[in-house]
Amino acid sequence: MTKQSTTKHRTRALAAACLLLATAGLAATGCSKSESNDKAASPSGSSQAAAQQQVTESATAAGGGCTLSAYGAQKLDLKNAVVGFSQSEKEDNPFRIAETQSIKDEAAKLGVKKLLTTDAQSQLPKQISDIQDMLTQGAQLLIVAPLNSDGLEPALQAAAAKHVPVITIDRKINATSCKDYVTFLGSDFVKQGQRAADAMIKATGGKGQVAILLGSSGNNVTTDRTKGFLDEIAAKAPGLKVVAQQTGDFTRDKGQQVMEQLIQSKPGITAVYAENDEMGLGAVTALKSAGKNPGKDVKVVSVDGTRNAVQAIVNGTYNAVIESNPRFGPLAFATAQKFYAGEPIPENVIISDRAYDETNAKDSVAGAF
Repeated sequence: MTKQSTTKHRTRALAAACLLLATAGLAATGCSKSESNDKAASPSGSSQAAAQQQVTESATAAGGGCTLSAYGAQKLDLKNAVVGFSQSEKEDNPFRIAETQSIKDEAAKLGVKKLLTTDAQSQLPKQISDIQDMLTQGAQLLIVAPLNSDGLEPALQAAAAKHVPVITIDRKINATSCKDYVTFLGSDFVKQGQRAADAMIKATGGKGQVAILLGSSGNNVTTDRTKGFLDEIAAKAPGLKVVAQQTGDFTRDKGQQVMEQLIQSKPGITAVYAENDEMGLGAVTALKSAGKNPGKDVKVVSVDGTRNAVQAIVNGTYNAVIESNPRFGPLAFATAQKFYAGEPIPENVIISDRAYDETNAKDSVAGAF
């Protein structure tokens, strides 16, 4: 392929990304008005609620983007389709609840013939069997929130054997785009870590002892949020020392348990960076139980943007939250529609998330998930 042809394909892929974002009711960074058709400027209905959270979007186009013919799939009208959604973790936290509901709401809005939903309960073997079962039930499109970045190969192979497109959301998989899956829709997790570090530097004045409550192992979210935070601290606040890193598995109970242990083993901790809100809220409980004053004696910053965490900022027990938006329904189905229309789809569609602190938390609680 010539350099000129490659450039044209990339341009088409970026334009397609702008269009799919606009179709989802979301503004697109780097998109001209003609590319977005001004749709992002005036979203309506359920898309408007999502747009209020996902303020800006950017599309990363790799090569020419993935097309229906390149993937080997057939055209499909979603109103006559069976769509499968595989949730990775227990729906006992606000992020997963909001994510699944967003998929259900958008499927209903579009009039999808049948939506199959499964919950892997944080078990990789179950997620594999869930996806295989949905294929057996006739799923013609799969939207997957992967539990881990690795290990889904048997499920992906089963989908490929039936030429069923796979769209991944919120966690990346270590696989080949336009072969094992069509595209990844999600946040820039390294940037989330960087922004959390900036918020922590602001809250602490760049000095103190920080404990990191890590997410679950085996996925890029944990790796990237950790890298972003550590790199930013090293570059901007050498006086802020990371004295502990321990996994809380993205759960409130485990976050509380880990924090209780750290209070004993590292009594000098003055700040906590939790890689999701649930762990951060668990840490707040542990700190209160130990007679400490979270938000003041011990600064707390986390990632997600749940209503409970944003309210904690208002209450003074939290310092900042970096959003990780779970409302993927409009974007996922808009992506699918463009794909089936023959448009090239970028390897990654990266959303930009909000941030909450004492300056905006009170006015933002109602819009958090």
